[in-house]
Amino acid sequence: MADTAVATKAPAPKPSARRVRGKEVVTREYTINLHRRLHGITFKKRAPRAVSEIRKFATKMMKTKDVRIDTALNKAVWSKGIKAVPTKIRVVISRRRNDDEDAKEPLYAFVTVPENWSDAKGKQTTVVDEQ
Repeated sequence: MADTAVATKAPAPKPSARRVRGKEVVTREYTINLHRRLHGITFKKRAPRAVSEIRKFATKMMKTKDVRIDTALNKAVWSKGIKAVPTKIRVVISRRRNDDEDAKEPLYAFVTVPENWSDAKGKQTTVVDEQ
């Protein structure tokens, strides 16, 4: 008879490397497809919902609850009115250190738009060098 092999669990990955990566300051450029996020939303609620969807996207990508939206991004979302929100929008999300002493979180996400925010077709996520 063949010897029975005992199934062993693989060692768990080290969580410290993942935690460190989530705590560093970084800037990335994303394309957000607002069209699929706003499908079926009432016309008079589309632009406000787009801003909240961008906020939700930034929270998910940067893993911070504190998300601050630039006025240029707000103007870009509202550029075609309340119901004709741009289909795709290019955003720059940067995770920054919070300088307030009484802040709940050590980092916050700041969302803004690049100069060519409407040209989002076919672009991938890129890491922006801080200079």
